[in-house]
Amino acid sequence: MVTSFMSEPTPDFSSLKLVDTHAHISFPQFDSDRDRVIRQIEDEEVSLLVEIGTNVDDSERAFRTVEGLRNAFFSAGVHPHDSSGLDKEGLIKLETLLLNDKGVAVGEIGLDFFRNLSPVEDQVRAFKEQLELAARLDLPVVVHVREAYSEAYEILKEFGHFKGVIHAFSADLEHARKFVQMGFFLGIGGPLTYKKNEGLREVVRQISLDRLVCETDCPYLPPVPFRGKRNEPYYVGYVIKEIANQKGISPISCSENLLNNALRLFSISL
Repeated sequence: MVTSFMSEPTPDFSSLKLVDTHAHISFPQFDSDRDRVIRQIEDEEVSLLVEIGTNVDDSERAFRTVEGLRNAFFSAGVHPHDSSGLDKEGLIKLETLLLNDKGVAVGEIGLDFFRNLSPVEDQVRAFKEQLELAARLDLPVVVHVREAYSEAYEILKEFGHFKGVIHAFSADLEHARKFVQMGFFLGIGGPLTYKKNEGLREVVRQISLDRLVCETDCPYLPPVPFRGKRNEPYYVGYVIKEIANQKGISPISCSENLLNNALRLFSISL
């Protein structure tokens, strides 16, 4: 169970462009202090946020959460865990949501063969249907993959819609290169800071900075030193600093590049 860590000292990331390309601040874990997080976006402590939908109802909440915010946008999609519930009516609702100017991506979609909360055949069907939607709307996709990287790669290759990000990338360098060569960005979050995650640090060192975007997946996947507690958009600063460390560049320069990458990925103009 994740908990808030408001009692922890707040780091100073004021010199950085804080960009969270994958947030869930509309989730119940933020019910007690969502206004504070929203103020950080309004005050530009957080320079850019993309609120990610995980099913039809959640996508509607994501839209309502960012509707009045200048530097916040949303995606709409059905997560592989909820794939069994996606029907034609749901696809129509997703498309209607994404016709709004705030809608910048289809997602979070993909395959999760680790938990298999929806049958594999339903996951594959929903993934393909939403790839078709993204291609029709000419929007990038936010792809969730867990223990299904080869399968996801083959489906993406089949569809030929190569705009998007592989969220919370956790595969090896070979897969990283394959997705990047296809045209995708890699989403890098809190796990980059975990002591035993040298494989992901190697991916970050080897893959060009212009194919990386930073994210939190808040309230999940908090960075060190807050593992076991609730994550939030501001803490993407830890991820940015670790990417900069692995690249041997300044955190300020790194944050500016990551902001530009996010703007390019989602075709956003601030």
